[in-house]
Amino acid sequence: RADSGAFDVSHMGELHVEGPAAHAFLQFVLSNDLDRIGDGEAQYTLLTNESGGIVDDLIAYRITPFHYLLVVNAGNREEAFAWLQEREVRGSEVRDASEEYALVAVQGPRALERLGLPPARPFTHGLALLDGIEAMVCRTGYTGEAGCELMCAAEDAVALWDGVLARGVAPCGLGARDTLRLEACYPLHGNDITQETDAISAGLGWACALGKEFTGVAALRRVKEQGPARRLVPFVLEEKAVPRQGMPIEGGGEVTSGTHSPMLDVGIGLGYVPAGRSAPGSEIVIDVRGKPRRARIVEKPIYRRRKA
Repeated sequence: RADSGAFDVSHMGELHVEGPAAHAFLQFVLSNDLDRIGDGEAQYTLLTNESGGIVDDLIAYRITPFHYLLVVNAGNREEAFAWLQEREVRGSEVRDASEEYALVAVQGPRALERLGLPPARPFTHGLALLDGIEAMVCRTGYTGEAGCELMCAAEDAVALWDGVLARGVAPCGLGARDTLRLEACYPLHGNDITQETDAISAGLGWACALGKEFTGVAALRRVKEQGPARRLVPFVLEEKAVPRQGMPIEGGGEVTSGTHSPMLDVGIGLGYVPAGRSAPGSEIVIDVRGKPRRARIVEKPIYRRRKA
């Protein structure tokens, strides 16, 4: 958060979708509106099932109208690939290329400076040479900071990693990535969003173009119209404790992700609560290993950089 850090996220999955019908196919199976982006741009979107549940949340990178690269969660790679492959239409082909690539996320306010890369708009991508290694530079990330994700051929992974660290970027583990994404209120599939949770309740309605047709849109329109029964909210502990996934929230809620925030030095987390009790500023009580601990619902993100 003060300079820059590198994360090896090569476990993520990479799926190519190609063919003359690639755009139309993805426009029907993904929740967001791909017509809003052009070549060299990217979009956060959801792969939804018929009931509006979230099969995976992913980023779609548009190479051309006939070629997209989808970066999917590691734990959902096989399921997302099978889901798409089963629904392929004539003129589209889905290919799992995950073993061909390595992915290094370089994040932080000095990330691009350290890499010697020019500024670029968030959610754009392009090719660059870094220390002689060709990489796809993606202005995306999972930390709430500026930076990029560098995708290269798997055989170049060690050289790319060593080159990034040689530029003064600190190596970081995935535990740090989890506290960073929670401070930024980014949901984690399997914890905060699942095939049983819908995008509206999870606060991801902004990633759903409800005016177009896609798998599960009818169910999501109903939730939007009627209002969700529960909502995913960020919270900060007001007593000393560390919340964890599965801990009950008094009144019929549950913690889905929790940790100790290194930046705020307090317990923080995400959890579902009844919609009527989800407003920022509301107090909640969490059962932390049998002991009630007070917390307060806050606005997103939980951590905000102080202005100079």
